[in-house]
Amino acid sequence: MPKTVCIVSPGNLASNPRLVKEADALHGAGYDVTAIACDYSEELRRTDDEIAARVPWTVVRMPRPLGERAVTPAARRLARMVAATGAAVPAGLAARATGGPISTLRRAARGIRADLYIAHYVAGLAAVAPVARQRGAMLGFDAEDFHSGEGTGGADEDFRMKLIETVERAALPSCAYATASSPLIAEAYAGRYGIAPTTVLNVFPLDTAPAAPQQGDPTRLKAYWFSQTIGLDRGLQPFLQAMARTRSRVTLDIRGGNQWGGGDRLMALARDLGVADRVAILPKAAPDEMVRLSAAYDIGLSTETATTENHQICLGNKIFTYLLAGVPVLLSDTRAQRELASALGAGGILISLADPAMIAAALDGLGEAPARLAEAKRTAWRLGRERYNWDVEKDFLLKAVDRAFTLRGPGKAVR
Repeated sequence: MPKTVCIVSPGNLASNPRLVKEADALHGAGYDVTAIACDYSEELRRTDDEIAARVPWTVVRMPRPLGERAVTPAARRLARMVAATGAAVPAGLAARATGGPISTLRRAARGIRADLYIAHYVAGLAAVAPVARQRGAMLGFDAEDFHSGEGTGGADEDFRMKLIETVERAALPSCAYATASSPLIAEAYAGRYGIAPTTVLNVFPLDTAPAAPQQGDPTRLKAYWFSQTIGLDRGLQPFLQAMARTRSRVTLDIRGGNQWGGGDRLMALARDLGVADRVAILPKAAPDEMVRLSAAYDIGLSTETATTENHQICLGNKIFTYLLAGVPVLLSDTRAQRELASALGAGGILISLADPAMIAAALDGLGEAPARLAEAKRTAWRLGRERYNWDVEKDFLLKAVDRAFTLRGPGKAVR
């Protein structure tokens, strides 16, 4: 009988390409895989349907139950009352107070018998830890972010971070293994909880790459940024300010959902700066289209502000999307991106978001030197093909899972 794995995530399939890649890799290695995901976003449902129809592993999609949204504020109020007495907030209450479809995911996980349950995000961890414990199965955790380091400041955010830490502290010691999406996130989890996550970068399969790097337009430098949602905390404002300072003609395409008005506010800034004719807001696209879409550009923006501890230490999937497309990456001066920049050479350009003039100089250094831009593209292409792709990175995941099955068995803790 094949070993069985159940992967659990609070997001839609289309919003979590890391889950899809993980399930593909484990299925390809001979595991019997079931993935449980939520079916909350109507906007993503068509893409979810397409993913579910093509993958060779089992997909369970859970709709949002009536009344689920009311659970979190009620649990948060109760958690505050408990904390106000000086008592520790119980892990179960802390989990409900952090938000997410915990009861929904737990109910689905109880319907799947597995040797290993892999949790994504805090809600996934809170949902499946009790199921794994009751079944005597192994628990794994994939940390795409440093979740208890995501707070943006203030009493409410600090309390939410404490609740997340309570959930993680209760569950993580029972994990048979853990993975993290950057070396510094792995270090943060190791330092806080005494576990030893394996780094598995947010890279993409080689077969999503274009056949060859694309040639740029010598009359302009085309820049690109994408996300599910256009936000105002992603370093785009300093880039627009830099565009107003460049000698070379730089254009910027911003792709993502504008439901919160971030795109409108950025366009207003672009108009104030006199660069609106060189900026476009594009509709968001499915994650598995991003490498192909990125290939049409000369430089990709992976700018991270340092507003949270997580932002300082994360390595987002944009970086590796651009590299696989043969597009050099503009990196901001956070701890994680500084460390990565030294490994990327000409494929990564490190800038400070506090210095638009510096950003402008970096852009002119590419826009006014075609040979330098061509070398940067060749370097990015080589890095994407040789190192930063899922065909390489998935081996780190598979070795971690294999080691858990071979050396630890169900219910054993990380050492």
